[in-house]
Amino acid sequence: MHPHGEGREYAGRCDNAAQTGKNKATTKEKKVTFVSLGIVILIVAVILVLFGVGHRILDRLRLNDKVALVLMIAIIGFSFVPDIPLGGGWSVNVGGALIPFGLVVYLWIKAGSTWEKIRSIIAGIISAGVVIATNMLLPAEPEALAIDPYIIYGVLAGLTAYLFGRSRRSAFMAGIMGVLLADIVRGIINGARGIPVTVRLGGAGAADAVVLSGFIAVLLAEGIGELLEKIQGGTRHKDMVFEEGEFKHAGPHGAGKRGDRHE
Repeated sequence: MHPHGEGREYAGRCDNAAQTGKNKATTKEKKVTFVSLGIVILIVAVILVLFGVGHRILDRLRLNDKVALVLMIAIIGFSFVPDIPLGGGWSVNVGGALIPFGLVVYLWIKAGSTWEKIRSIIAGIISAGVVIATNMLLPAEPEALAIDPYIIYGVLAGLTAYLFGRSRRSAFMAGIMGVLLADIVRGIINGARGIPVTVRLGGAGAADAVVLSGFIAVLLAEGIGELLEKIQGGTRHKDMVFEEGEFKHAGPHGAGKRGDRHE
């Protein structure tokens, strides 16, 4: 992906037996960064859900609070479980990759229309492309950056997923898949170029980016959607809701498809 790809691994900077002592120290620091951000975000989300905050978003994602709590706690817990080796230098983390991927598959199956499914896939691919391009443009050594590159990847993936996903659910799915897909593409490209790297899907900082991108995408979709719905009051759109870039009727007919309108 990057001309200096041998000096920098996007999703596999950790636990390489050939690393120098300095690189191992950097790896340990990256893990601490993940714990202090990605897991903290999930813990805060768990607390908010317990206090009744965010139920509207969960409803639009077609998740209830109990399922959401179980998923978030599972992601936190399994993030500390050792990665599952896949062979060839590839491994996958249950909490950082498999559970988020499973959630995306579930939401994709529950999507309200074929077009929503297609749109979420397109948005995910574009998000992955943005992450890969950013990875190529950033300095080869992450220590040269004032901020963890994984945070940059997560923020950009979330923003891109919102812009192209449009609905809450599509944006959420695209944000998560954008990061995971970028990891996979990075590993394939480096493998084709003969660059020996360790690809840890959902491991360490990559899990941080997965959590961050998903939350940013759905919160942007929800926040902007709510703002536009509030400012429509008193206008000819007052009996409509704003979704997928336009106002839609919220009459009795639409009430039966409330989930589709707000996803």
